[in-house]
Amino acid sequence: MSQSDAAGSVVTTVVGKIHDMLASGELLPGHAIRQEALASRLGVSRAPVREALRIVQSEGILHHEPNVGYSVKRLTTSELQQTYLMRHALESELLRALPPLTEEQLANLERINADLAVALDSLDVASMRQLNHDFHFTLFALANMDLVVAEIQRIWTLTEAYRSYYLYDESARRRVVREHEALLEALRAHDLEGAVRVMDDHRSAVPAHLGHMLSLGD
Repeated sequence: MSQSDAAGSVVTTVVGKIHDMLASGELLPGHAIRQEALASRLGVSRAPVREALRIVQSEGILHHEPNVGYSVKRLTTSELQQTYLMRHALESELLRALPPLTEEQLANLERINADLAVALDSLDVASMRQLNHDFHFTLFALANMDLVVAEIQRIWTLTEAYRSYYLYDESARRRVVREHEALLEALRAHDLEGAVRVMDDHRSAVPAHLGHMLSLGD
């Protein structure tokens, strides 16, 4: 591996670690990120950390202020509502484009949701976040609309820290599993409009739950 390839690999690793910290709730909206501390924690020099922070900033997740540094971007109420408006439009079209799911596909989604329930019982929020992502994007992939799925992923990334915060509420965690079960029931019957309605309710719970947190960004 060339030096440039090795450097790029380190940057990619650091970007992934920053996303993990956002997803786990370790980095919340408004949280300052200290380059020296992050480099020390990850055992790398500051150069790949600087480049990784620039990349994550370009995704719209971080805010940079000259002579101050990077922090996790706070979304205003309007901005977060816009992300969920876009998700509603795109995810609804994906669901409507789904073919009848096979028993194998349904069983795979049921297995992911069962693992999600286990993570809930063990209070493993990090695993819940990952399994929730796996459930949604395993389903989305079945519509064979890769460009739309990529755009949904971009929007999900913008709200990663907010969705992680939501999962720290016990009633919210249990609601996620129940609504996935309702979604699977609609999909098993190939009731796509019913699936859209369930997904709308499922999606709207996050901004409704986080109203007090969002007001801090206005």
